Formats: sequence, structure tokens, C-alpha cells
Amino acid sequence: MTRTTRRTALGLIAAAFTAATGGIATAQDMPPPFDDPGEVRIALVRYLSTGDFFQAYLSGVERQAEALGVDLRIFDSRQDAALQADMVDQAIALGVDGIIIQHGLTESMREAAQRAVDAGIKVVAFDVNVENAAIPQIEQSDYLLGELALEQAIRDNGTEWDAGYVYVPGIAPLDRRHAAWEDIKAANPGIREVAQMGTLDNPIANSNANQARSVLQANPTISVFFAPYNEFAKGVKIAVDEAGLTPDISIYSADVSTADIAAMREPDSAWKATVATNPAVVGEVSVRALAIMLAGGDPGAQVVVPPTLITQAMLNDMDITNMETLSERLPQFAHADVAMTDWMPLPPR
Repeated sequence: MTRTTRRTALGLIAAAFTAATGGIATAQDMPPPFDDPGEVRIALVRYLSTGDFFQAYLSGVERQAEALGVDLRIFDSRQDAALQADMVDQAIALGVDGIIIQHGLTESMREAAQRAVDAGIKVVAFDVNVENAAIPQIEQSDYLLGELALEQAIRDNGTEWDAGYVYVPGIAPLDRRHAAWEDIKAANPGIREVAQMGTLDNPIANSNANQARSVLQANPTISVFFAPYNEFAKGVKIAVDEAGLTPDISIYSADVSTADIAAMREPDSAWKATVATNPAVVGEVSVRALAIMLAGGDPGAQVVVPPTLITQAMLNDMDITNMETLSERLPQFAHADVAMTDWMPLPPR
């Protein structure tokens, strides 16, 4: 296929996406380098990939990359911090135009991200603080996720309770949610943290279930568990169910998936509420922010996708059974008007 033929084909693809989304962009209308999008290469370098959230995030990245017509390369370090840094170097060596860094540890990613910037590559980071002013941070407003979940816990349980808490320090979104937890405790001294646990060892839910079993046995006064990541909440729920404590403990979390919705809707489920953005939408926003940079624009230092409170009662009352019906019945969950341009085609809805 000649370059001219390829441009024409890509233009038709972009036009098809545009028609599906009601936009006005075509490949011919897009600024360089997206006037020849097949020549644009971007990389997604992942730290975390286990769980429904990360699969949905990946699907959003793939859909937006496909809508743009760019060449997407995926690197998955499977929670190996050193390997993730090496994978950034691999992407640099491949000559990619842009890199999305998805999660990771600041100490291992700071220098790797700087090497990419030094090589002239545009970089965005999702839920990892690489401490670099040249790299926009894609965020879910993690502090607000934690705050909204805890405010619901207070509405449901008052301001006097013993809590179990799941936390792994050094992960940017968990650190931001932790800040909300500390602020809520300071403002409500009747909320007592009697146990803290947490691990990111695979499989994450089962590993946390093992820890939660010991925590529940040692701390029978716990009536609320704050588990601000859905894989943490799954693990706590496994332990609570096995211990026969479902009527006595309420779980509050962050993030959501179809499996989580089913778990929250089980009869008398201990999982009372979660606060989430649509991970697929966050993936799309990550690609759009990077595309804006590649076209010479500035998406802003922080690109924030607003979260939605999702309660067990809401799921039951609205008969929400999966991510599709959640998006249908809560339109604010289905799309975020973040990192948008007139020229950029969107995935079909």
C-alpha cells in the first residue's frame, strides 16, 4: 500500500469514527503528526495489570488509539519496578513518539521518565508521580474518591466506629486516598483505625483475603473496612463472608467493575459503596492528553477525570447489573469531557 493510499484509508476510518460520535474531525483535518496517523507510534508501559480495572483501562487506551489510527505498543511489567523502568528504555529505543506510564513507583520511574523526555518523547503519567513538570499527570481525583467513600461510610454508620484499613504506601493513587483517610479521622476522632493491612502481591484479592482473615480474628470490634481499591475490597469481602460477619461489617472502596457490581448486589452484601471513574474512559483520556501534546498542545499539568459515588442501594434501585448498564443509567460515568479537541476523533459509543 502506498503512503497516499494509506492516508486515504486512514481518512475513511477516521471519518467513520467521527460519524459514529457526531464529531467533525477527519484524518485530513487533523494537525501533524496525525495527518498521517499510521506513522505515529505510542507506548503504554504498565506496572499494574491484574484485575478488571486495569483490563478496562487497557481497552480504553486501545479504543482511543484505534480511533486516532496510531500504532500502539503495550509493555507489561507485572509489578516489577525495575522491569518497568527497562521497558521505558525499550520504548525509547524503538523510537516511539509518545509514552503513557501507567502506575508504578516514583523512585523507579522518575529517572526513566526523564530519559524519555530527554530523548524528545512526549510522556503522560497515569496514577504515578514521576516528579517531572514536563509530564502531565492523569488522575481520577483520588483524594475525592477516598473522601466520597468515607462520607458515605459516615452517613451509613455515624461517626463512632472501629475501622480496618487496607493500604500499600508508595503507590500514588493509594497515597492520595490515604490523605483523605487521615483527614477524615482527624475531623472525626470517634473513628478509630484499629488495624491496617494491605499487599499488592498477586493475586491481589486472595492475598488481601489472607491478611483480612487474621485482622478480623484479632480485632472483633471492627464494624467498617475502608479498602480504597476494588481488589482490596474483594479480598476483605472474601474474609468477611467466610467468617460469617456479613451482617456486622460494612466495606467501602474505590474503583468498580462488573464483578464488583455483582458482589455488591449479593443478598445482604457487606460491600456498601464504592467511588469510581470509568477505567475505560480514563484510558481514553490518557491517550487524548498524549495526542494533544504530540500535536503541540498543552493538556495541562493535571488532567482530572471526576469520580462517581456508587452505592449498593443505587445499584439495586436502578437494577444496574454491569458496567454497561452503569454507564447507561449514570451518564456522568460513561464519558468525561476531559482532554477534548475539535480535531480528535473519538471511539464509537
